[in-house]
Amino acid sequence: MKNKLKNKKNGFTQTPKFGVTPKGGGFTIIETLIGVAIFVLILGVLATFSKSIWTSNSFIMAELSGSNAGRAALKTMVAEIRTASSGNNGAYAIGIATSTSLTFYSDIYDDGLKEKIRYFLNGTTLQRGIIQPTGSPLGYTGSETITTLVSNVTNSSIFNYYDKNYDGTTAALTTPVDISAVRLIKITITTDVNPTQAPSPMTFSTQVMLRNLKDNL
Repeated sequence: MKNKLKNKKNGFTQTPKFGVTPKGGGFTIIETLIGVAIFVLILGVLATFSKSIWTSNSFIMAELSGSNAGRAALKTMVAEIRTASSGNNGAYAIGIATSTSLTFYSDIYDDGLKEKIRYFLNGTTLQRGIIQPTGSPLGYTGSETITTLVSNVTNSSIFNYYDKNYDGTTAALTTPVDISAVRLIKITITTDVNPTQAPSPMTFSTQVMLRNLKDNL
């Protein structure tokens, strides 16, 4: 299209102003720039919204994963600790009892043999070690099979121990723990996948009574 238009009434040639397009001449430069700006703005809003949705989903999945791991760990630990009893080698039911480690004997496979079980905090990971009794007479000299129960543990005290006088408010046994006095164990696990981001730390806690050692409970 020519840039100059002839004014038929006045007989002179008129040049259109910058950014102004005669009727039927399409988009001006200003209109095109505005359109591009709006398009970029919309893309930015969509990108922010998508990122927000992805972040929220990541937080939810992290929370669900941590919650499931925490509950599963407590369920396993309670079931195994509750049935603690003397080992096949005659050892006392509890071998080690600290705030971050618990070793005991229990027939977790219901095969008549007492496995040596060790729960321990390795850095920020709560793990379980199992040694099967072997030999004649039976002993616990074999290799230990270690599995991870919970990752991203933030608390440094997992176990608290109580004696036969525990009434719900009684103070825990002091360190070093007298293992012969232990009748109830409180387990607390706090996890946080990312301390700098949501979700907030999750704490799982329960207590378990040692059935084979109870007296006044």
